[in-house]
Order: sequence, then C-alpha cells, then structure tokens
Amino acid sequence: MAKRTQKAGATARFGARYGVSVRRRAGAALIKKSKNYTCPVCQYQKVTRKVAGIWECKKCSHVFSGGVWEPYTRATDANSRIIRRSVEGATATDMTIIAQQAAIDYEKVLIESASNVKSEEE
Repeated sequence: MAKRTQKAGATARFGARYGVSVRRRAGAALIKKSKNYTCPVCQYQKVTRKVAGIWECKKCSHVFSGGVWEPYTRATDANSRIIRRSVEGATATDMTIIAQQAAIDYEKVLIESASNVKSEEE
C-alpha cells in the first residue's frame, strides 16, 4: 500500500496546528538558520549562526553580522557593490554622469555625420 503522507521535517513538532502555509514558512526559516554557509575570510563552509543576526566561522573564528536567517542578504550584496565601487573611485552619481556624457557625445557624432552627408550631397 502506498504511503499517504509526506515527512514533516523540522516542523513535525507543530503537529496539525497553525496551518500548512505557516508551517512551510517556519520550515524554510529553520532550514536557512541551521545550514552551513561559506566564510568570507577563509572560504570554508563552516559559518553557523550564533544568535539572531550574528554569524561565526568555526574554522577561523571570524564573527560578522548578517541577516536573521541567512548571513548574506540582498541588502548585503547591494552594500558590497557600493563599497567596491567607492573603493574603485566611481560612485553611482559618477556612473550616471559618465553615462549622460557618453549619450551626449554619441548624439553629437550622429548630428555631425548627418550634416557631413548633407554637405556632400549638395
């Protein structure tokens, strides 16, 4: 006879209480929390959560802050990009100005080439 239910995993302790969607979200959070992540210093998969938002590498003892459930969040990625760009010397404003100037230069080249074609035709 076939098995009629799936294993409940980390949320088995809740039993039939709280509803399916709540148990699924709780299970996803518990899996993220207990997973080993890669250390930003030594690159080993030994980073575990000490408390909410504090992560520690078990190999090199590097302690850093991160998200509550994961050490690296979308905001972490955005902040690291901003820091990298500022270290390289180009901020987001600088990049915008460079892009605007490139667009203006391109338009000037198009206008000059169009005027050269008209003058050759005459």
